[in-house]
Amino acid sequence: MEMQHLAPIMFGSLVFAMLIGFPVAFTLGGLGLGFGFYAVSQGFFPEAFMSNLPLRLFGIVSNELLLSIPFFTFMGAILERCGLAEDLLEGTGQLFGSKPGGLGFAVIIVGAILGAITGTVAASVIAMGVISLPVMMRNGYNMRYATGVIAASGTITQLIPPSLVLVVLADQLGRSVGDMYRGAIGPSIMQTGIFLLFTLGVAIFRPQWVPPLPEEARTERGWALFKRVMWGMLPSVVLIFLVLGTLFMGLATPTEAGALGAIGGMVLAAMHRRLTLSLIWQAMDSTMRVTAMVIFILLGSSVFSLVFQGVDGNKWIEDLLSSLPGGPVGFLIVVNIFVFFLAFFLDFFEIAFIIVPLLAPVAEKLGIDLVWFGVLLCVNMQTSFMHPPFGFALFYLRGIADQIFKNKAIERPIESKDIYLGAIPWVVMQLMLVAVVIFWPESVTYWLDKEQKVNVDDVKIEMQIEDTSAPDPAASGASGASAADGGGDPLSVPVPDVTPEDDPTKAVKDAINAK
Repeated sequence: MEMQHLAPIMFGSLVFAMLIGFPVAFTLGGLGLGFGFYAVSQGFFPEAFMSNLPLRLFGIVSNELLLSIPFFTFMGAILERCGLAEDLLEGTGQLFGSKPGGLGFAVIIVGAILGAITGTVAASVIAMGVISLPVMMRNGYNMRYATGVIAASGTITQLIPPSLVLVVLADQLGRSVGDMYRGAIGPSIMQTGIFLLFTLGVAIFRPQWVPPLPEEARTERGWALFKRVMWGMLPSVVLIFLVLGTLFMGLATPTEAGALGAIGGMVLAAMHRRLTLSLIWQAMDSTMRVTAMVIFILLGSSVFSLVFQGVDGNKWIEDLLSSLPGGPVGFLIVVNIFVFFLAFFLDFFEIAFIIVPLLAPVAEKLGIDLVWFGVLLCVNMQTSFMHPPFGFALFYLRGIADQIFKNKAIERPIESKDIYLGAIPWVVMQLMLVAVVIFWPESVTYWLDKEQKVNVDDVKIEMQIEDTSAPDPAASGASGASAADGGGDPLSVPVPDVTPEDDPTKAVKDAINAK
C-alpha cells in the first residue's frame, strides 16, 4: 500500500467504527496506534516520530485552559439545582403571561439568561422542561410548539458565553477564549431575536396555539411581581459580570473566571437556601464524569491526529477542500453541510476534537478568520442537540416528559413524534443563523478588538530648521560644482533648500526622484 492511500483509509475506518457503536475515545486511540504501527513497519515515517506522542499527551493534561471546563461544568451543575431557574421562569412567566405567547417569550429569555450563567445545555433544558412544560400543557399550548421552544431555548446555551464548546474550539483553533466569547456575542443575540420573532409570529397568526394565562393563574401583580422578577434577575446579572465581565476586561483568565463562577454558583445556592453537602456531591460527580469524558476523547484524538499527520492526512484534507469552487464561501458552505450531517451521529465534543483540527489549517490557508470560523461551527453544532433522531436536547425532554406524566402533572403523555416534529422549525431557524454568519462575517468580527493599522501616506514628519551662520562661498561653490558634474558619491542626493513653510518630506522625495 502506498502512503497516499493510508489517510483516506484511516478516516473511513474511523467513521465506520463510530457508526457501529464503538466508544469514540478508545476508537480514536486504538486506530491511531494500529495505523501508527503499520506506518512504521512500512517505513512511512521513522519510529522516532511516535516519540512525539508522550509530549502531546502531557501537553493536554497540563493545559491550564482546559482546567476551565470542570469549573464551568461545576457552576452549571450547582445552578441547575439551586432554584434560580424556578424563580426566573415563574417570575417572567407571570410578567408576560397576560399576552398570547407570553410563556414562550419567558422560556426564551430565561433560556438565554441560564445559558450565560450555566454554560451547559442539559441544565437549561431539564430545568425549563420540569417547570414550564406542565404549565404550558395545562394552559392549552400547542404541544409541538411547547416542546420545541423548551428544547431550542436550552440549546442557546451552547452558543452564549461561557459555553464549554467555545472553550474547546478556542483550544483546538489556537485562539484565545476571550476572542471566541466576544465573537459569539452577536450570533447569540441574533439567535435569541430569531426565536422571539418566531414566537411573536405564532402569537399573531396562530394565537390559539399560545393562549395567554387565565386571570386565576396570574397570582402576582405589582410590586410583589417586580420583586420576584428582580430576585431572579439581579443575582444572575452579578454572576454574568463576575464570569464574563472580568474575562473581557482582562482581569481574569478563563480558568480564573471559571473558578469565580463556581464560587458564585455556590453563593447563589446558599442565597436560595439549597447549598447542601448532597448538592455539592452531585455537582462534583457530574463534573467528574463530563471532565473525564472530554479528556479521554481529547487524548484519543491526539493519538489519531498525530499518526494522521504523519501519513500526510492533513495534505489530503487540504487538497480535497482547498480546490472547492467558490473560494472561502464555497469552502464554508460545504464544511457546514458536512458538519450538519455529521452531527446526526456525533456530539459536539467529538466533532470539535476530530474534525476541527483537520479543517482549521485549510481555513487559515484560505484567509478565513479562525475566530469567525470557530463561532460559525459553534452555531452549526447547536443543531446536534436538536435534530432527530439523536439530538441530546430531545432525549432530555423525552425523559422529562415521561417523568412529568408519571407525576400526573399533565393529563396525557407526550409522544416522541410531537417532540421530533416540534423541533424541526427551530432547527430551520438555527440553520438560518448559520447562513447569516457565513455571508455576514461582521456579525462575529465586529465584537473583536480591532488591530491598529497605520497608513504610511498619512504620516507627516515635522522638522525644525534653524538658521545658522552663512556657509563658506568657496565650499558651497565646490559642492555645487561637484554635484553638477556628477562627481562624488554616486548614491549621494543633493539636498534642496528648505524653508520652515515647506513640507520637508515632499522636498526630499522630489530630490530623490530628480536624481
